[in-house]
Amino acid sequence: MNLAAVLEGLLFVVGEDGLSMDQAMNILEVDQKTLISLLQQLQDSYVKEERGIRLSALGNHLKLTTKKEHKEYYQKLVDTEDDSLLSQAALETLAIIAYNEPITRVSVDEIRGIGSSHIIRRLLSKGLIQERGRSDAPGRPILYGVTKDFLDYFGLSSLEQLPKIEPIEEAAEDEKDLFESKYQENE
Repeated sequence: MNLAAVLEGLLFVVGEDGLSMDQAMNILEVDQKTLISLLQQLQDSYVKEERGIRLSALGNHLKLTTKKEHKEYYQKLVDTEDDSLLSQAALETLAIIAYNEPITRVSVDEIRGIGSSHIIRRLLSKGLIQERGRSDAPGRPILYGVTKDFLDYFGLSSLEQLPKIEPIEEAAEDEKDLFESKYQENE
């Protein structure tokens, strides 16, 4: 198995959080010398002109980042004001923010079960969400809420017009009893 390719995949999966050297050694089940050799293989392939990413070491964490020399093109992507449809992930993130505002990115991640930092940056750049201050939680994370542009985009005059979400009902007591009695161990 090509461990350099596995390492590249791991770095892609962890995204901007990065992967510590210890995590990489544990996951790949290699020693530090082997890991450094694998990192050098990746680094050698990324320095080629036809590659758009590079390997960055920030403190003890490794991550894939874009090449600085391509910055002007990345900026065009961020600056592009298109009215294209929002992705499913963006709609999901918007709904979480709209129904729970003000909310931190970490809370959005917990509800979605996946990182949302890239989507939140895109929604900020589109003007659909905005920073609403800071939480009192440790680290004072940013709180997000929707904007008037969000309301305009969805044809709403206020958040009260959002569809009501019905709470999920608990299973009926008799259903619980049936389950518990049917699947109890016979003594």
